[in-house]
Amino acid sequence: MRIAQLANFVAPHSGGMRVALDGLGREYVAAGHERILIVPGLRDAEVETASGVVCQIASPRVSGTYRMIVRPGAVRRALRRFRPTNVECSDKWTLAWTGRWATHHGVGSVLFSHERLDDMLAGWLRARRPMRRMVGFLDRRIVPRFDRVVVASQYAAEEFARWSPRVRVVPLGVDLSDFRPLPPTPRDAGAPLRLVLVSRLSREKDPQLAIDAVLELHRRGVPVRLDVFGSGPDEEALRSRARGGPITFHGFIADRGELSARLGAADLSLSVSPKETFGLVVLEALASGTPVLTSNRGGAREIITPGAGVVDEPASGHVPWGAWAPSRPTALAEAIEQLIGRLGPGMRRAARQRAEQFSWQDCAHRMLQVHRETRGNGGGQ
Repeated sequence: MRIAQLANFVAPHSGGMRVALDGLGREYVAAGHERILIVPGLRDAEVETASGVVCQIASPRVSGTYRMIVRPGAVRRALRRFRPTNVECSDKWTLAWTGRWATHHGVGSVLFSHERLDDMLAGWLRARRPMRRMVGFLDRRIVPRFDRVVVASQYAAEEFARWSPRVRVVPLGVDLSDFRPLPPTPRDAGAPLRLVLVSRLSREKDPQLAIDAVLELHRRGVPVRLDVFGSGPDEEALRSRARGGPITFHGFIADRGELSARLGAADLSLSVSPKETFGLVVLEALASGTPVLTSNRGGAREIITPGAGVVDEPASGHVPWGAWAPSRPTALAEAIEQLIGRLGPGMRRAARQRAEQFSWQDCAHRMLQVHRETRGNGGGQ
């Protein structure tokens, strides 16, 4: 197959979407397929890499971090040059027109939805029902353009409940060589509990939940410290919120090995947003040998608890590699206190073993099967 991946809002060296695109693209090529990645950039450029062609389309900035393609003609020219058999679009709004392009050219098409838009907008606008109606209306217009829709979790699939025949759930993977446990080191008696938060510091990621939980523990007299790695538009507001607490902001870390070391040095990683559609950083922490606390709702919970989403499941609980709790600071603080006595080498081994169940090779194998179902390969609807 000749697979064209397309995405907007992709930073050069950061973000979960970039990690997913790189992980899948690398495995597509390793499996014997051709791949081109079309993304926004500073200027028009095409670069041959070991993972296929990277085509940058000169695009304006829409924030301090991200650019957005506004020249569909340049994308069409790139697609004509590459002559793909399959299109994989990771932007269901600004690049959704590629589904119709694929249909017109007899090319298979897959929409990879990386966000749960109804919940994300509800969080931004402090509303729920109107967002679900609006997002549902838009989805009904966009989904039929593609042969298949892929999401990374059952939680993300709920946005497309009415389109279930087209939806496939494909969990993402983790690079088990970049993210690996540190050699075990003894912990000093009486040392504070070491917590870590790796997140974009922006409202849709809910970093304030982790900060407020740590402030609650501090008020209770629990010896604890939180190291925050990441940047974003809400960083200054979060620094002010954390003032006076045992919380240190370290900024964004681009090097994957260094990030693994920072994750591995913690006793517990916090990934507690209830709107996370998957949670790559959850896998990265587990692969680094660090247990994880998540919200009881969202895609990250599905990594922590196999089979999450069953009826009448408990609101909080524990597994050998972590725990989950309602996304309220007091509930999260209580869950952290309950974990303290269990943290140690056993949970670290279990965390790594859980991460080893998620590989990019397996993710790409499932994605290639989805591509084979599309009209470009005799499938589709």
